[in-house]
Amino acid sequence: MPQTTRSSQPAMLLLEDGTVFHGKAFGKVGTASGELCFNTGMTGYQEVFTDPSYKGQVLIMNNCYVGNYGTKNEDVESSSVKISGLICKNIAHNFSRKMADTSLAQFLEENNLVAIHEVDTRALVSHIRSKGAMNCIISSEILDETELKAQLAKVPSMEGLALCAEVSTKEPYFVGDPNAEIRIAVIDNGVKRNMLKCLSEKGAYLKVHPTQTTFAECETFKPHAYFISNGPGDPAPLTYAVDTIKQVLAADRPLFGICLGHQLLAMANGIPTYKMHHGHRGLNHPVKNLLTGKCEITTQNHGFAIDAKAVAASENVEVTHVNLNDNSVEGIRIKNKPAFSVQYHPESTPGPHDSRYLFDDFFTMIKSNM
Repeated sequence: MPQTTRSSQPAMLLLEDGTVFHGKAFGKVGTASGELCFNTGMTGYQEVFTDPSYKGQVLIMNNCYVGNYGTKNEDVESSSVKISGLICKNIAHNFSRKMADTSLAQFLEENNLVAIHEVDTRALVSHIRSKGAMNCIISSEILDETELKAQLAKVPSMEGLALCAEVSTKEPYFVGDPNAEIRIAVIDNGVKRNMLKCLSEKGAYLKVHPTQTTFAECETFKPHAYFISNGPGDPAPLTYAVDTIKQVLAADRPLFGICLGHQLLAMANGIPTYKMHHGHRGLNHPVKNLLTGKCEITTQNHGFAIDAKAVAASENVEVTHVNLNDNSVEGIRIKNKPAFSVQYHPESTPGPHDSRYLFDDFFTMIKSNM
């Protein structure tokens, strides 16, 4: 059974409010910083680490042990690790999955990710749930608290930060069968690979565009519909994306948005967003579909949400899904337009498949508008 070298090198975690945790180094020896957040999932850590929506964030994994089943080259949502750093309670130095390619330790080292373990993550997560999301810095090379505080003070707030351009494709590319009946223009704000798989496997030919692609450029593909992807950072600065969506709506093209795409669709209809206290991240968030009355367990990863009061006051926007934990808006549709969105992740890697029906709804909408 493969085994990694166990590090005894000390490491330190410093939070923006001055709270300090001590642990041991894991992965790359170095320093990393960003907004602190946590994920409640017990599996799917490799997909989570490579999710572009986590750009700029230091991630706490709630599960007591991480790395139990190693890593596999194909279990990724993008071409590289996107989290800034990793915090764990216990690291599984051995892995049991025969089909795994490497240990988690080797995966982190190959991706130059700074990590710390032997941290009381239960206490840390409780602190965040009480105090709210905040910036942090972890280091296995600098153990001087004063120096770390000086570096942490330079880390920008996630609020107001536009990060899509850092994770979006630089050049357009195609996915699926060129002879497919349906063509979909994908706006890549940090798209996950399984989103593209869910769309192409249903019989669509996709052209994936960089985040700042204009509506006119997208139209040269002659798409039947538009898909607005997930992505990192604050949606508020992304005025270019809002302008594109407004043009898609004006042209009556079918549109489906997920996560950041949901927030941008809301903004295109005059609905503002806000920074959440500590966000929704995990595989077990209960959501109610108000159109069917059914509930679904969902995968979520977002630190911003749309304003529920503004939606209620809107003449153009209707709430379709709500979060049963905090009543936040989880889905909307635009009245008299073939456009809808959800805040959560129906492609669900990792996570339950309760929400996969949304892709069916999208294709039904497309075909009825062809």
